[in-house]
Amino acid sequence: MGDLGTEDKSKGEANNGIPIRTDRRPSKRLLLNAFDMNGIGHISPGQWQNPVDKSKTKNRLDYWINLAKLLDRGKFNALFLADNFGSHDVYEGSHAPAIRAGTQWPMYDPFVIISAMAAVTKSVAFGVTSCTTFEPPFLLAKRFSTLDHVTQGRIAWNIVTSWSDNAARAVGLEELPEHDLRYDMAEEYLNLMYKLWEGSWGEGAVVQDSQRATYTDPSKVRKIEHRGRFFKCVSAHLVDPSPQRTPVLFQAGMSAAGAAFGAKHAECIFIGGRNPAFVGKKIAETRNLAESQGRNPKDIKFFVQFTPILAPTDEEARAKLEEYRKYAIPEGGLALFCGISKIDVSKFPFDEDFPTDPKHPLYEGLSPRHIEALTSKPDGFMTWSPRDLGNFQAIGGSGTFLAGSPTTVADEMERWVFDGDVDGFNIGHVVVPGAWEDVVDLLIPELEKRGWLQDYPAPGGTARENLYATPGDGKVRPSHPGASFKFEKYGETWE
Repeated sequence: MGDLGTEDKSKGEANNGIPIRTDRRPSKRLLLNAFDMNGIGHISPGQWQNPVDKSKTKNRLDYWINLAKLLDRGKFNALFLADNFGSHDVYEGSHAPAIRAGTQWPMYDPFVIISAMAAVTKSVAFGVTSCTTFEPPFLLAKRFSTLDHVTQGRIAWNIVTSWSDNAARAVGLEELPEHDLRYDMAEEYLNLMYKLWEGSWGEGAVVQDSQRATYTDPSKVRKIEHRGRFFKCVSAHLVDPSPQRTPVLFQAGMSAAGAAFGAKHAECIFIGGRNPAFVGKKIAETRNLAESQGRNPKDIKFFVQFTPILAPTDEEARAKLEEYRKYAIPEGGLALFCGISKIDVSKFPFDEDFPTDPKHPLYEGLSPRHIEALTSKPDGFMTWSPRDLGNFQAIGGSGTFLAGSPTTVADEMERWVFDGDVDGFNIGHVVVPGAWEDVVDLLIPELEKRGWLQDYPAPGGTARENLYATPGDGKVRPSHPGASFKFEKYGETWE
């Protein structure tokens, strides 16, 4: 979600100069996801020390029930739950800094909280992260189908292939498979999931006919026999067709292999970049790639991570940001940066600027993106040392943030929509649930006034119906590859 360490966060402190584009009007409904994680220190390590932060209560259902009610009331499209499959142990070659700071540690299972939230809401969807590299497809297909039933179709899957050797070792592998090979695995994984979700049960299979003592017509249930390069499965799907069959599919990889995978399979893509123009170019490329694969490019919705720090006035928002900075733990921010980038910056003096020469021996072997993160200090920083990087990462992670009034924040969001062609935002947080309380109480009325939340679906729609504003049509779009695996197409388009 954004280039590591390259976003201009200084503009979040004094961004009154953003022009209000009175010549432009909303052309679509803006989609908002709350970006959270079932654990401590998601993207703002150290805020657990802040008296107003409630992240220490994430291991209790009350936190999640109250959050779900808030998001449902506030017209959020979804609660998106990130997940991490290993501890951050790159900084100083140890997991101790991350554990000490509470950087995505401890971490709880995101799946177990969904049912409780669904029971108290009507519209908000729930996106859950799960990894194609670590879990058998059959088991995950059953879990998502069950959740799609109990949420009445309000479930989404964030597809990841993992980036962490630490996570691989945690589940019994020596290391992660090679990057592009993981996407080859994910491609086969998705095809098997489509066979189970879309092709194992025909429409009308469940008859519940007491006169014939038949609950399900066996002629409309197919045993899937998949024997592929990476996965094998011989079984009918255990769960009858759920409201969506296939959950809404999210994805975030923007490498060449990741972009190709997302263009083919994803319905929502999280995309990062330092400015709207850069993001807009990536979105256009991905839409073109999707179209070349036979998909309707408008069927893909693009989201950027954005953390607003809101108050009634810009001055009050800046004061709130300074209060948050008192609790940031730079060591925790470095543990987050190093864990994701796989760069151990502990070899640099803590309070000395990073070398500005990209050819410095310390940068040998690093990618251009990561060299830029270390050599180019963001605007507003007089120095750029590991301490500065840690403090930078400890407020909103690596994504864009902005401290300002509802007017200032809405102006900036419009800039990303108009100039970057984004469809929505993954709304990040510094403190929880206060970040989203401020969005609901301050920002939502401003966005409504500007017409960005028009045609918000009535309660009861599935995640896909609400995503596309298509009441009564909750199945995968006709051009989506999952549609080719439907029961009635067996023998024609799939084996």
